[in-house]
Amino acid sequence: MAVAGRLKAGKSTLVNALIGRRVAPTAAGECTRVVTRFRYGPADRIDVVTRDGARHSLPLDEDGMVPARLGVPAARIAHVDVALTTDRLRDLTVVDTPGLSSTDTAGSARAEAAVGIDDDSAGEVAAAEAVVYVFTQAVRADDVRALDAFHTASARLATSPINAIGVLAKVDTLVGGPHDPWPVAGPLATQQAGLLARTVGDVVPVAGLLAETAESGRLTGGDRDALAKLAVLPATELNLLLTSADLFRSRPAPVGRDQRERLLTRLDLYGVGFSCAQLAADPRLSTGELVRRLAAASGLARLSATVDQAFRWRSDAIKAGWALTRLERLSRHGLQRHDQETVRDALEAALRDPAYHRLRLLDAAQRAATGAVALPGDWEQELIRLATSDDPRWILRLPAAGDGELATAAVAAAGRWRAYAVDGAGPAQARIAQVAHRGFQLLAQEVRRCAT
Repeated sequence: MAVAGRLKAGKSTLVNALIGRRVAPTAAGECTRVVTRFRYGPADRIDVVTRDGARHSLPLDEDGMVPARLGVPAARIAHVDVALTTDRLRDLTVVDTPGLSSTDTAGSARAEAAVGIDDDSAGEVAAAEAVVYVFTQAVRADDVRALDAFHTASARLATSPINAIGVLAKVDTLVGGPHDPWPVAGPLATQQAGLLARTVGDVVPVAGLLAETAESGRLTGGDRDALAKLAVLPATELNLLLTSADLFRSRPAPVGRDQRERLLTRLDLYGVGFSCAQLAADPRLSTGELVRRLAAASGLARLSATVDQAFRWRSDAIKAGWALTRLERLSRHGLQRHDQETVRDALEAALRDPAYHRLRLLDAAQRAATGAVALPGDWEQELIRLATSDDPRWILRLPAAGDGELATAAVAAAGRWRAYAVDGAGPAQARIAQVAHRGFQLLAQEVRRCAT
């Protein structure tokens, strides 16, 4: 899964939250200008992979993070390979990409390379099977261009509303100070999802800094005690402290300035205000419970659930689709004629297997969702549900139906798609309709099989 977005959008902070360790540097440096792959390994290890294929090993720094300096000029680096003994990476590889729209020309060029222009440095990103795109406050033109570049560089199923999610990051900065951002963040994310409807499947709001702090265990008992001292201040005094970061640092308070700076780097003003409110309501609140509440307030749980629903459960299909795409390309270019025919025959035989029909469905849904093939709105949504779920009740919108009713509804849906294919659809729509027709036939068979 590639995490992409503009410079300083909060990508690396989100990567740390997803991994559950603060290992990706968030300050600008050499390591934030190259593609970095985080994967599971039996021991923590960093390999800087140069464009000639050589690997240069480095240790994590004293804070357990990727070092700010990599020992190799960034222009020579293809990607950085980071292996971590983190259970969250056992079935997920996270690829952190350089920020787009760098202020310097070289940075911007390397950012473009990361999304498919420079083949040497884009290898890791081009292999991404899913994309999480991070932006703040509003989608800009280069956000859309970046997603289009990922679509060009990656497998055909990798960057579409089927396999891409948007993240509205830094939502805690939308309203300023300690005020609750969620009444603003929710509608804004919905609005952005509408603007990106042909590019990402959903837009999820997240307070990335709170998520990173909570998930990576950065809040200590000492931090909790400092917050408790602030929580007992008179409301007017605390509100003045939380008006701005400068006031929080400089005004007299029962907590030292170094500790206040530490709280800002972990929670920012909204997190500090949220924590103080929790401790004021329950002064005996433990550090662990406060961390759990911060995690809930960050919005990361919804993102994790969306990733699970959108990517993890059909990861085998995503991987198979990616592999078959590469094999299809091989069958057209780069092989002897006899070998091309052998590969094509094998692919056709595999795709006749009902188990592989999910790949055809995913491809058809991707074409409809991106607008490459226009379908009536209700038909498009039904196709996407069929391609992206294995729950017949959700697909058919019959949450309380029994097996018999579900099988009948699936057969009826197959008939509707068959009728649409032969009467009223253009050639492109007819091909998609035939795929959907077969998909609903297989769904009816599966419902009957489960019933018996």
